Amino acid sequence: MAAKPFFSADPAADRRAAFADALAADGDLPGAIEVLTGALERVPGWAAGWYRLGEYCERAGQRDAAVQAFARAVDADPADALGAGMKRDLLSAAPVCESMPAAFVELLFDQYAPRFETSLVGQLGYRGPELLFAQLASAGFTRAQRALDLGCGTGLMGEVLRPHCDTLIGMDISQAMLDQARAKHVYDRLEKTDIAALEIAPDRYDLIVAADVFAYLGALERIIAWCVASLVPGGRLAFTVEAGEAPVALRESRRFAHSSEYIADLLGQAGFAGVDMTPCVLRRDRGADIASLCVCASLPILTPDREDDGEAQVCA
Repeated sequence: MAAKPFFSADPAADRRAAFADALAADGDLPGAIEVLTGALERVPGWAAGWYRLGEYCERAGQRDAAVQAFARAVDADPADALGAGMKRDLLSAAPVCESMPAAFVELLFDQYAPRFETSLVGQLGYRGPELLFAQLASAGFTRAQRALDLGCGTGLMGEVLRPHCDTLIGMDISQAMLDQARAKHVYDRLEKTDIAALEIAPDRYDLIVAADVFAYLGALERIIAWCVASLVPGGRLAFTVEAGEAPVALRESRRFAHSSEYIADLLGQAGFAGVDMTPCVLRRDRGADIASLCVCASLPILTPDREDDGEAQVCA
C-alpha cells in the first residue's frame, strides 16, 4: 500500500511531473529524474514531488540521491503523511523510526478503505480474526462483558467477536475505515483515535484485541502499558504481529516485525501471568507467506488476602 501523490500548487510543475511519470513508465529513469528535479526547482516545498523523486532514484540505483530526496520530503511535510522518513531510514544507515507517522497511517487507510477487504482477504488471504479467535478459545476464552477492538478497521475482527461480547467498542485512526465498520452494525461504539497515542482513561475492559495492528506501531512498550492499565484483573489481551529475528525491525513493506523473545519479555515485564504464542501465517504478500505470531496473554486475577480480612488484595 502506498499513499497517492498530490498535485503541487504550480500547474507548470504538475505538467513536468506528469511528463516525468511518463518517462519513468517507459523505463527512462534518468530522464524522469532530470525532468522532476527541474519541476521541484519551481516548487521546492512539494513533499509529494520529493517523494516521487526518491522513488525514481531508488529504482535507478541512486541510493544517496534517494535518501536525500526522501529527507527533503520530510522537511517539506514534518507530519510525513507519505511515510518518506521510513523510506529514508530503510535506505540509509540511520536507526529506523520506532513507529509510523500517524498522518501516514491515517492517509494510507483512508485511501485503502474502499478496497480493503477485497484486497486483504480476497487477494492476500488474510486470516487474522479467525486465527486470533482460535487462539483465544484455546486459552479458555468464552465471553467478554466489555471488549475493545484496537485498530478495528472495517470491522473484520468485530464480526468474529460480536457473538461473544456483551459490549464491543472499536477504535481506529481512519475515518473511512470506521465508516465501513459502522455499516456492519457490530459495534456498540466506534471512536476515531490514534492508538499509538492513547491516554489512560476510566474505561476498563476484560478483553482487548489488536488484529494486524502492531505491525504499524513498531516499539510496543507504550501500547502494552496502556492495555495493562485498561484491563480488569484477569483480563485478556490478544494480538498478532509479523515474526522477525530482531526485537523490532522495519521491513521493506514499511511494516514492523517483532521477535518472539521481545514479545515474551515485554509481556512478562508488563505483568501478564499467562502468555500463549503460536506461529502462524497471517496473510500473503507478493506470493510469499508472511510468518506471524498469534499471541494471547492474561493478567493475574486478584483475590482477597484472608490475613487482612479482605482489605488487601494479592495476585492469584
